[in-house]
Amino acid sequence: MKKKAIILLNIFTVLLANCFFLTGCGSDAESTDTLVVLNYGKYIEADVLKRFEKENGIKVKYEEYESVEDMYAKYKAGSINYDVICTSDYMIETMRNEGELIPIDYNSLPNYKNIDPAIIEASEAFDPNHKYTVPYFYGTVGILYNTKMVDEETVSSWKSLWDPAYKNQIVMINSQRDAFMVAQEVLGYDINTTDKVQLDDTFNLLCDEKQYVYAYLQDETYECMISEDAAMAVCYSGEAAMGMEYNEDLAYTVPKEGGNLWIDSWFVPRTCKHYDAAMKWIDFMCEEEAATENFEYVWYATPNMEVAKHEDEETLADETVFPTKETLERCKLYEAYDNDTLDYTTTLWKKLKAY
Repeated sequence: MKKKAIILLNIFTVLLANCFFLTGCGSDAESTDTLVVLNYGKYIEADVLKRFEKENGIKVKYEEYESVEDMYAKYKAGSINYDVICTSDYMIETMRNEGELIPIDYNSLPNYKNIDPAIIEASEAFDPNHKYTVPYFYGTVGILYNTKMVDEETVSSWKSLWDPAYKNQIVMINSQRDAFMVAQEVLGYDINTTDKVQLDDTFNLLCDEKQYVYAYLQDETYECMISEDAAMAVCYSGEAAMGMEYNEDLAYTVPKEGGNLWIDSWFVPRTCKHYDAAMKWIDFMCEEEAATENFEYVWYATPNMEVAKHEDEETLADETVFPTKETLERCKLYEAYDNDTLDYTTTLWKKLKAY
């Protein structure tokens, strides 16, 4: 990530678009030398994708999504047979409960040895018998703030997002579960609550906050903060680290109430038509060189232990990228909602956005 120009993100989008049109669909999508991948936006170095294609003779149809719920909707639409997907812990748990995951052949992943056993163990929260997932990145949700506009004490609490002094200077995360988490921490509720009274309280508090919100963003958050269009933003740790690279006045914190620790992982869905290619892809993502390139592109904490060999002490000591033990102790993984709660919170989220 060091010294990368933001314009590379736009170049990467073009590269992925070219990749999409080159691979096509229809009969080509069913051929043995094609792989259909679904991943978060801006979550892989373009050169890594191209090198995978060249070294394995496999064309990649690469698709992106913005939020976890968007991924789920794309998958459930059933119009594309995805071979391998990367998404977050609680949605993986949901899809596992629905019988949508295919076990991974770990014996075919020689580079799996590079993955930190501690992160694998943490993944047992959503993959109990460790049959379906390979960790890709992990991190926290917190507040990225401009130290010229906001002091450290103010953002030590999530309550700062309801401060009238910062009206139209607050960026709220455009993610249903993460936005709910923020309000639940303020209310002192469990971030995995399914109690409808508490969910209604959460919704009402977010409605109160909306009058102070400049925008609901996700991928564009760090750009907004770099350009100083806002004073503070709820975002993922990697987004924060990216912003801090380009604006020395930005800082990041996980407020004292606590927050979310997330783990994004690769898995093979039931729609997979190219299992061997999917295994090659996952193993490639665990490769030392690929993992290093991806880490230096997205700037999230990597579970790949080999990456540390290429990074300087300053990077490895960056608590925004690699959260401290004390920070992690204040954070909690999301648990999957049951269908009723998922439908209910989705309805509340839509009402909030339309409010």
